Amino acid sequence: MSESAARAAAQRKALAADPHRPDYHFLPPANWMNDPNGLIQWKGQYHLFYQYNPYSPIHERIHWGHAVSTDLVHWTDLPIALTPTPGRADADGCWTGCAIDNNGIPTLLYTGVFPQVVCLSTSADDLLTWQYYPGNPVIDGPPTALQTRTDDSFRDPFVWKENNFWYLLMGSSMAEVGGTILLYRSANLIDWDYLHPLLTGDAHTIQPVWPGVIWECPNFLTFGDQRVLLFSIIGAQGGLSNSLYVSGTFLDEQFLPQTQGMLVNGGYFYAPQVVLDAQGRYIMWGWLMEGRSKSLSQEAGWSGVMSLPVLVAPIPGGGLSLEPVPELTALRTTHWLYEGIELSGAAHFLHNDSRNDCLEILVAFEPDQHCEFVLKLRCSPDGQEQTCLTYQAASQQITIEREQSSVNPAVERSNCSVVVEANAGELLKLQIFLDRSVVEVFVNGQYYLASRIYPQCPDSSGLELFVRRGRVRVSSLDIWSLASIWNI
Repeated sequence: MSESAARAAAQRKALAADPHRPDYHFLPPANWMNDPNGLIQWKGQYHLFYQYNPYSPIHERIHWGHAVSTDLVHWTDLPIALTPTPGRADADGCWTGCAIDNNGIPTLLYTGVFPQVVCLSTSADDLLTWQYYPGNPVIDGPPTALQTRTDDSFRDPFVWKENNFWYLLMGSSMAEVGGTILLYRSANLIDWDYLHPLLTGDAHTIQPVWPGVIWECPNFLTFGDQRVLLFSIIGAQGGLSNSLYVSGTFLDEQFLPQTQGMLVNGGYFYAPQVVLDAQGRYIMWGWLMEGRSKSLSQEAGWSGVMSLPVLVAPIPGGGLSLEPVPELTALRTTHWLYEGIELSGAAHFLHNDSRNDCLEILVAFEPDQHCEFVLKLRCSPDGQEQTCLTYQAASQQITIEREQSSVNPAVERSNCSVVVEANAGELLKLQIFLDRSVVEVFVNGQYYLASRIYPQCPDSSGLELFVRRGRVRVSSLDIWSLASIWNI
């Protein structure tokens, strides 16, 4: 075992007993992580880079961490890929960017700060070490005409090749207008021509979703003639908000938007990045932010976790299908199956065999038109702590209720909801992943909620079904214990 691998294993082992530290989601050995970066499949292996501070659980002097997987489930830590280096354009941080295959040469394009510019590095040893291009930065800042309007926001290059040209998107802002994504073109990845804004939002509108004032972390997906732009938004006070998608067409280097919406609900999923793998699948990860105070994260010694890998595909009407990759079934161990559960009149169904906080739960149910159905997660026996996943038929809303998720006052408790468009009598299927402090919910293969919870009571591990009103027939309830992705 190399020295860096031994150090990573020791850090992971030291933190493994933390009751809030996820066990089957990817996260670094310790300290700070934010955006996924540089996703690429290379010679049959999936490479995940990420924003990383190897010294402290705070966002400071950002490096690129690096891990590799053959199955999208189990990961191996690799040495740090990019390190801020004095005298270079990335001296103050190596911020978000992407990885591409340039005719057999692995190439990273990423953000150097401060000021925000685009840097390039290449690898000659299958992505293990990276050589900084001496002519960096390859883009030295916003276009001249926009320099006074970008609010110092110019970051997160996303690159793809089309019609013999490389294209690059940059997240930015138009002062007093809204967020924007800028489009560039190059023949060689070194010399870039600014073309125009690909898309600009209007921060004064709120429907169908508020688009914020700064856009960052753009991705551009191709599904035949349909294109999908992903980006994340920052609010007026600088707070990270949500990730949005816009579907449309891309003709003559112009993007024609048609449909837009929230990518993931909950307020904790941010900065997604996708990779197109050898099977032709778009696989997405996002950064799941913490929902506890900074002091609690510093005390714990770590902050930030990746979402599960999620398949992204188009559906009719310009929307997106979002489902966990099927490879995750390899983690399933003990299985419980219940069928034909009838609930009405405030009836309860209690599952207390597993008493586990690392679970996958698949529930298929038929609600009546007046019902309010609740799945309680991480329940303490006295009810002091519990997280309720509710479905209200009247509003067709699925909500993660967190008012009682933790007795710790330094933990955020706001609820999150999504409206599920379902026909009368349609079977609803919830696929729920519970991993200590992470809750991810997939609804009918289309809707996705992600949140964080921090129960304090050591016995907050119960699971219960009940109806607050109306009637529900649970066709099937599958529960699996899930194994760790780490061998420590």
